[in-house]
Amino acid sequence: MTAGPSHAASADTTGLTVVADRPDRAVYAAGGLVWRLVDGKLRILLIHRTKYRDVTLPKGKVDPGEMLAETAVREIFEETGIRVHLGAPVGVSRYTMTNRKQKIVHYWAAEATDEAVRASAFVPNREIAAIEWVSIKKARARLSYPVDVEILDAFAKLAADGALRTFPLIVLRHAKAASRSVWEGPDASRPLTPRGRAQADAIVGPLRAFGVERIVSSDARRCVETVTPLAKSLGTKVRKTALLSQDAWDEGDSDPRTVVGKRVRARKPAVLCSHGPVLPDILREIALATGTMPGSYLGSASALEVGAFSVVHLSATNPGSGIISIETHLPKI
Repeated sequence: MTAGPSHAASADTTGLTVVADRPDRAVYAAGGLVWRLVDGKLRILLIHRTKYRDVTLPKGKVDPGEMLAETAVREIFEETGIRVHLGAPVGVSRYTMTNRKQKIVHYWAAEATDEAVRASAFVPNREIAAIEWVSIKKARARLSYPVDVEILDAFAKLAADGALRTFPLIVLRHAKAASRSVWEGPDASRPLTPRGRAQADAIVGPLRAFGVERIVSSDARRCVETVTPLAKSLGTKVRKTALLSQDAWDEGDSDPRTVVGKRVRARKPAVLCSHGPVLPDILREIALATGTMPGSYLGSASALEVGAFSVVHLSATNPGSGIISIETHLPKI
């Protein structure tokens, strides 16, 4: 929970790629523009804060060890009692706090299902006096801070474009593995290092925040070990394939097109875990499969360090309409 922005506030709602989780001296926070359809009409969730007597969007500071995506999901639940999965990013607000530190808040669109709303146990408390569902027009009039209105406007554009309901394809580079120079066995059998295992554990929360349901991985040991903690958390299996492996890529036999095509047609949130040299091909195939114009953004989204991932948001109703947005998350470990 945080105080309201000062007058020196601005929101960044531009660009195809959002780079998150960069460590610096700024104070990071995350939240969401939570939405639902009520009798076919779009409604936005606002919170009325008790201490500050203001109206804003649910958000809060990152806890130690958290990545921004899991912060957003946790804060939305703590403030509203509603469990959500994150959709497309809708902007980043920046403002100077009273202690002169810069605060950076990342926001995502997040649909509240009827089931999640019914399950909410929210009651007014010392932090949140009330929550309410309103139209975009009323939300724009009631929000206390212009920086929140800018985030709302970015969300409204998504809504106008018919791009609210999305599903993510998450392209993940395996975590830190034993060095090839010291490993005596086959390259595909290289295991994760202790740091790599810590990275694999750390990304479970952020990946679950996007509602992941399927896990597809190169059959190399370092990739499988990277997604095993996530699979255990979800109670699902890792679908291993040589089509995303580096060995196949080195031999010219990799086939990310087949894997990507299946995942786009399925329209289910999925993780694709692979290797540095293969990632550009995976991103390129996602662009081709969705009719998206190629560009430098694909290079940025695929140039991942170990343990990092890019989330590609696609329309759930019409994946062929192009990539909605891409965001890249860097490991904290």
